[in-house]
Amino acid sequence: MQTLQALTDDAKALAQGHIVPMTPAEDEVARVMQICNACRYCEGFCAVFPAMTRRLEFPKADVNFLANLCHNCGACLHACQYAPPHEFAVNVPRAMAEVRGQTYAEYAWPPSFGKLYKNNGLTLALALVVGLALFLIIAAAAHGGLGALWSEQTAGNFYNLFPHNLLVGMFAPVFLFVVFALSMAVSKFWKQIKPATSGADVSGPAAAEATHDVLRMKYLDGGAGQGCPNEDDAYTLARRRMHHFTFYGFMLCFAATALGTVYHYLFGIVAPYELPSLPKILGALGGVSLLVGTSGLWHLNRRRDPEHGDLKQKPMDLGFIALLFLVSLTGLALWIFRSTPAMALLLCAHLGAVMALFLTLPYGKFAHGVFRTAALLRHTTEKREPNPIGLGAD
Repeated sequence: MQTLQALTDDAKALAQGHIVPMTPAEDEVARVMQICNACRYCEGFCAVFPAMTRRLEFPKADVNFLANLCHNCGACLHACQYAPPHEFAVNVPRAMAEVRGQTYAEYAWPPSFGKLYKNNGLTLALALVVGLALFLIIAAAAHGGLGALWSEQTAGNFYNLFPHNLLVGMFAPVFLFVVFALSMAVSKFWKQIKPATSGADVSGPAAAEATHDVLRMKYLDGGAGQGCPNEDDAYTLARRRMHHFTFYGFMLCFAATALGTVYHYLFGIVAPYELPSLPKILGALGGVSLLVGTSGLWHLNRRRDPEHGDLKQKPMDLGFIALLFLVSLTGLALWIFRSTPAMALLLCAHLGAVMALFLTLPYGKFAHGVFRTAALLRHTTEKREPNPIGLGAD
């Protein structure tokens, strides 16, 4: 059987010093999965449990795969007869969250950046925004004098303050770094979990199903379409809806920027754009959606039951939410007050927030979205292969 063979291979590699042993958090996931595999009450809740039933043991690769497949809805904790204060102390959401937090740092490139952001997410995020905005303010003042920071002459056109080529020179390397760092991280993750998830290549139907599940955020429905439970056992779809506002708001803003690039280089239509141009419509809708989604997620994150996750990751979670909120807030403010003397300061604040967001994307919750997508791809691929132990239901 493939899982048993993977265990044998892992044992040999560990004896030779070629792989890293399981961490205490990974051991805990393996422990609770053994108990869950015997119980199977939650088998229909989400993708984690059908994937679990295809395994007899849970070595490191399987644990990391299952942890990133988990959407942390919390439904299994509220349904579990072995949850604390039972002596088995089964808490799947917390155990999975702790391992996910480790994967952000373990697979990050370079690894030291992942550890830094994991431990100081909110502080680092806000410090980056302030530091980068101040740097841009100082640069603008050095180029045009202090008067350029509050002037009718610079109002109305971003390129009066920062030439287009200068902005491209600042942001293109950051964007390329983000793409490269994320590619390195997810390729390392994929290389580890692929042999543990049947080893088969992704098919068209598997990719289509995973894409459908990602875009709908299917597994934030609590398993029965009721949503995620609160600490009082009441179910709500608020988390799923706020995630939708945030995800699609970000995608609309990204689409607006990409379309603006096409307008500039392909059609020679230079920014700034106004309504009813398509880049402005997409950007405005995306900005408002991001404001709604991030405000909701901040509120829900601060109120969530501590038993539903890993409290050590709150700074990282809140740092990512804060950056998305600041990007949307400063972007909308820049649009509204672009023709006023405040344009220069607002532009520096917005550019600082955008650059800070992109610099931290590979090391926090955005990376978690990429890893989760990869895990879903492996799940929809694996479930189409023969079950190696002949038990369970996909």
